[in-house]
Amino acid sequence: MNIVVATKNKNKVLEISKMFEPLGFNVMSQEEAGIDVDVEETGDTFAKNALIKARAVAMLCDDCVLADDSGLCVEALDGRPGVHSARYAGPGATDLEKIEKLLLEMQDKMNRKAKFVTNIAFIFPDGHELVTQGEVSGKILKEPVGNNGFGYDPIFYSDELGKTFAQAEMDEKNAISHRGRALSALYDELKEILDKE
Repeated sequence: MNIVVATKNKNKVLEISKMFEPLGFNVMSQEEAGIDVDVEETGDTFAKNALIKARAVAMLCDDCVLADDSGLCVEALDGRPGVHSARYAGPGATDLEKIEKLLLEMQDKMNRKAKFVTNIAFIFPDGHELVTQGEVSGKILKEPVGNNGFGYDPIFYSDELGKTFAQAEMDEKNAISHRGRALSALYDELKEILDKE
């Protein structure tokens, strides 16, 4: 059985492929499946955006479809940047510009609590939908630390790792990451469904 991942990110496809191969799935990107669709994420939650992406791809193929949406939610900013994490500093902004905007908004805030959240939507060929969530807690530092990762990783201090995501090796980060946790939850649900068949 195929899973088409609604992404052009090869690393994401590789990560998902490694995880779901034991269940007998063949994982491919939407590109590999010959699907070229650019979806506008208009949802006000990560779950809605993941479903919007998954449904758009599911309409163009007869395979299982997986899509995710993630972002950083900062307590003192009422959950911002949230679903706007990627476009927070405007279209085409660099990771550094996004970080600078966030740090500016946080400069007088005592509460630095934050979490990364991922929702994953999975659609079966018959239209049945599953949505899972993963999150990882931490806090926003006052300046970037570390050179690994991407996005907000240099200012996100993970409570579990005792360092920023940008200081962590990829394996360390993946072991506790929000996407990893959402994928694990999905894996467990799919295994349960397949075991019943």
